Amino acid sequence: MEYRSPVVVGRGEESRAVDEALAAAREGRGGAVFVVGESGIGKSRLIDAGVDRATAAGMAVLRGRASAIGPAVSFRPLTEAILHLLRTEPVDPAELGSYAPALGTLVPAWSSPPAGAVAESPVLLGEAVLRLIAVAGAGRGCLLALDDLHDADTATLATLEYLIDNLDRQPAVLLCGVRDTAGAALTMTREAAQRGRGLLIELSRLSRTDLRPLVAAYLGTDAAAVPSAALDLVWAGSAGNPFLAEEVVTALVQEEVLSRDGEAWVAADLPDAVLPPALTRPLAARIAGTGEGTRAVLSAAAVFGPRFPVAVLARVTGQTDDFVLGLLHDDLAGPLVEPDSEPGWFAFGHPLGRAAVLAQLGDDDRVRWAARAADAVEAMQSGLPGEWCELAATLRLAADQRPAAGRLFAEAGRRALDRGATTSAVDLLGQAWELLAGEPATRAETLGQLLLALAEDGLVDRALSAMATLDQLDGPAPARRAALHTRLAWALEVAGRVDEASAEVDTARALLGPDAAAADHAPIDVVAAHIAYDRPDPARRAKAEELARQAATVAESVPLPVVACQAWLLLAAIARQRDVAEATACLDHAHSLAVLHRLPRWELHALVRLGNDDALRTGDLTRLHRARDQASQVGSVTARYQAEASLALHAILRGDLAEARELLDTALAATVRFRQSETMRYALLLRVVLAGHRGDRAGLTEALASFEEHRGDLTLHAPRVHGLAGAFLALLEENPARAREDLAVAVRHQDVDHLSGRHGLHLFLGVLDGTVGRSEWQAGHADPAAGLRWDRQFALFARAVLLGRQGERRRAERVMVDALRVAEPYATSRHLALRLVGEAALDDGWGDPVAWLRAAERFFHRRRVPAVARACRALLRREGIRVPQHRRGTDDIPQRLRSAGVTAREYEVLGLLAGRLNNQEIAAHLHLSPRTVERHVGNLIAKTGLPNRIALSGLALDVLGRGTPLPHGTVGTMTRETTAATPGLNPSPE
Repeated sequence: MEYRSPVVVGRGEESRAVDEALAAAREGRGGAVFVVGESGIGKSRLIDAGVDRATAAGMAVLRGRASAIGPAVSFRPLTEAILHLLRTEPVDPAELGSYAPALGTLVPAWSSPPAGAVAESPVLLGEAVLRLIAVAGAGRGCLLALDDLHDADTATLATLEYLIDNLDRQPAVLLCGVRDTAGAALTMTREAAQRGRGLLIELSRLSRTDLRPLVAAYLGTDAAAVPSAALDLVWAGSAGNPFLAEEVVTALVQEEVLSRDGEAWVAADLPDAVLPPALTRPLAARIAGTGEGTRAVLSAAAVFGPRFPVAVLARVTGQTDDFVLGLLHDDLAGPLVEPDSEPGWFAFGHPLGRAAVLAQLGDDDRVRWAARAADAVEAMQSGLPGEWCELAATLRLAADQRPAAGRLFAEAGRRALDRGATTSAVDLLGQAWELLAGEPATRAETLGQLLLALAEDGLVDRALSAMATLDQLDGPAPARRAALHTRLAWALEVAGRVDEASAEVDTARALLGPDAAAADHAPIDVVAAHIAYDRPDPARRAKAEELARQAATVAESVPLPVVACQAWLLLAAIARQRDVAEATACLDHAHSLAVLHRLPRWELHALVRLGNDDALRTGDLTRLHRARDQASQVGSVTARYQAEASLALHAILRGDLAEARELLDTALAATVRFRQSETMRYALLLRVVLAGHRGDRAGLTEALASFEEHRGDLTLHAPRVHGLAGAFLALLEENPARAREDLAVAVRHQDVDHLSGRHGLHLFLGVLDGTVGRSEWQAGHADPAAGLRWDRQFALFARAVLLGRQGERRRAERVMVDALRVAEPYATSRHLALRLVGEAALDDGWGDPVAWLRAAERFFHRRRVPAVARACRALLRREGIRVPQHRRGTDDIPQRLRSAGVTAREYEVLGLLAGRLNNQEIAAHLHLSPRTVERHVGNLIAKTGLPNRIALSGLALDVLGRGTPLPHGTVGTMTRETTAATPGLNPSPE
């Protein structure tokens, strides 16, 4: 038996719209309702429900449908509808007057129409039908229900168009069902809806939630009794199409996948990701019984894949594009496929459709269709651009053409590697390696590419295993073996396994011998240079630069563009220790080489470093965000998370600690999942820095332990651990002695990591404690390596302190303005500098140390860094400055008022002054004594520097006018008065 739902499910809004149209018709206000949707979506079921409700309400009902089966019959739906009425409710043609003969074409018993009248005038026939439904619906309303109008003839549609435009004053509703495929019927309904001549109801597929009551109705049980496993299968097999849902339920029951256990329904256990034959057999049987053209198109589509291009199917089947499109829209294929988001492509709407098509194909048929599809793709897509290469490879493999498939997978893998999609490259090149057993030369080249992909993807152990298969390559030449060992060395170096990488470099050099050309040694030299750079030894760093420059020179002359990019990126890292501008020039050159030689992967690596370079030099994150987005678009996992980690670093420096933590959590999860060891360790190192900038000593200790646990080198990274993290944390703990100790460790090495503090924080603390004078400051600031914005802020703060200490107050204040401008992006360091400079300025008598200390105190109170906040308060009290308590409501006070010392209660009083209230009125509102209010007003006049109460009222109105909320005010009843500009203080919201 077949299971059918006796109810309409998930169409509540649509059913209400039909009911409203029926009610309006009974009241003499006619109209049209168009139900549009894909095949099987439930158009007929909704129309059936409308017919049932109209019949129950005593309305006259005319019902008909169009059909594409058999020879075309003009006016079939209208004829069927009128005959449906006349079988149960005879109508006297005399009631139609002179229009009755016009219906003779539809109702032969009513005589013939005037010669040629109907054929020449659909208007005449339309008016005749209009008169008929008016007579039938007199006093009770009439429903004209016409289904499948997408199959209707042109004359019928022309007649209906007249009806639609003239129903508004008739006691009738026209309810039509139309498939959502391009055609005259769909055009007519949409245009009518646009003209306001009908209601368009577009049915979508049911949601998974709506499927449960639908399945329950099929099975005759409660929704709660439907097994979740069965619902999962129905959803997978129907994608919310009610017709297909019925098919699947019927198949599940017939095959006893779904069975009764007493009053309950039970679903059998099925292996994961397996569609049982019960799901595919009914549709497969239908497909097998269709015409040869439909079977051919669907078979070619299913073999091609879940989505497929119409043009390729046309070439494979020998048909035109229009013919194939027609088949894809017919009654069988319509429920199975749908237009894809890419123009010219279609897709199977759900797995069941494709599985059902494949189920009716034998192995030989699948091989034959796959070979035809591969031939068509290669003929139509010259060079197999983009995804076509992998598609062709997959089709060749399905056609059992293994060597051809292997070559195509190798090419697709190489392209994926070039654009930085390393995970895809590993999969594609791995397939190629397995398929190319009979082609040693191509297989050796594929192994080399695979080693590079594994290196980028962090799969170093798999790279070692792949290298162990070298003996399968029938003894490649020493130069080819050396190249493979060089690529393995790169994989090991990227993974941080420096000693193993060095051993592979030695093996590669030995294989080449002393007489090899410089071009053969250049790839080895650049890997050796990276290895030397990773060792914390000044002599090795010098050797690294020598090898990198040598490799770059040779690589550009050959050319070997990848080697050149590797070399210039390393030279940029080396140069940054001594000259920021030189480092930028190296990066620009690497980027230009990558663009020139069309190396997207290396272009991305250079772009990430250039973005980081921008951020370090100027604070601009634009290029770093672009690099991250571009890497995401092309699937470059390595470049994306390198960019994410760099963004996290700059979020830390900017004081956006929550954002930094989120970025690092995401990057760590991804780099662990994708086995990106180098980037993972860098993210772990940044967790150390983040803990330092949060003032979290315990968190820093824990992060250091995690970094070491994952093979992080504390000696190599001492400059960041001690300079950027440890020293900063010590300052947040108000422990300058410990900060200086950490900085001493950070700057101890001759080659110091940027951001270690040598050219910034180290100078600043040295000036503060008197160990760095003007000459030492000038030497440090003039160093070409001192060009990073993070360092420049501290150097300028130090300069201001020096000038203030020497009595040059005006120059000190001008430099302080410059320092604050440079420090603007860095919230935490800027306020920390305000605290430190503020103390020096108090001692030396220059600047505005009270305002600076107030701002710093407020910032660190909010950030819950109590040691610095307490130190600021202590310094202010030392100078006799009253420090306001942090009462509730203080956050609402604009920054300038807060800096002037206005308290939360005084701000409440100020807000009420805007309404020109007197002291007693303010006191009553705030439950204070008038004397207390008078004291608050006096304090406000003193703190703002304004002359009187009237000026205070103007200030309050000015604040209100700027949109700043005043707490507890009754400002809803106030009116803004025209006031003169308030002299003195000019507050603005924070």
